[in-house]
Amino acid sequence: MVFNIGNQQGGVVNNVAGNQTVHDGQSAVFTAGGQQARDLVRDLRTAIEQTPLPPAVEPQVRAELDSLDAEVTRPEPDRQTVATRLGRITRLLSTTGTLATAGTRLIGPIGALAGWLGTLGQPILRTITG
Repeated sequence: MVFNIGNQQGGVVNNVAGNQTVHDGQSAVFTAGGQQARDLVRDLRTAIEQTPLPPAVEPQVRAELDSLDAEVTRPEPDRQTVATRLGRITRLLSTTGTLATAGTRLIGPIGALAGWLGTLGQPILRTITG
């Protein structure tokens, strides 16, 4: 039997025969440059635009998203800055219940961007996975 799998990126993939216990989470560091981050932020922006936001947090979420977008358009985005902005967005969406009601529409793009951040994205991943 032959498997030919092209270019794919899945973060952390575990193939386990039997039980597996993971302590303190897992992460993957994506080595792709700023273009991948720009694509991920674009996906997040699209998801946020498709999600009704509470008026009390909408301006904050949009301002953080604009700042996040500006950071990833730099030739070499600062991952700590990206993590800070994404963390704020995630907390705002989580505390208002927006993250729970939107489900995978927001969790997918946030999780992908947190995966791009590697270990800096771990707190964000913990927020979206509960």
